Amino acid sequence: MPKGLGKAIAQNKKARHDYTIEDTYEAGLVLQGTEIKSIRAGRVNMKDSYARVEGGEVFVHNMHISPYEQGNRYNHEPLRTRKLLLHKKEIAKLIGLTREKGYALVPLKVYIKNGVAKMLIGLGKGKKKYDKREDLKKKAMKRDVERALKDRQ
Repeated sequence: MPKGLGKAIAQNKKARHDYTIEDTYEAGLVLQGTEIKSIRAGRVNMKDSYARVEGGEVFVHNMHISPYEQGNRYNHEPLRTRKLLLHKKEIAKLIGLTREKGYALVPLKVYIKNGVAKMLIGLGKGKKKYDKREDLKKKAMKRDVERALKDRQ
């Protein structure tokens, strides 16, 4: 994960449960007027969002940014498709990797870094149901061990 990430405004908590994230990329977001104000207010929902490479560019779909309350007629469409800004080499790499079976681009979090809205996207491979159960078992066992060590002290 890149160092120096800003404060997370929105996180896709379900992403790490449903996908095994193998690599992460930091991308800028192309926004319209009132969207940045809504993002700074923390009015972002990434629950069903996904990213896709289309025509040599990367776009994020289904990311809900609520309309800005003081935005009147200049407000934006909440579920519009937004372009992500990545380097050409990164996009070329993502095109090759997402064509492989089972790989997907998953938005992980939205944050503000140096006054600019950024998104962390992950290259993930979908987990099977038994993988998810196995991860939950490991997590529960780790929690029990930590609790036992804490009680011992």
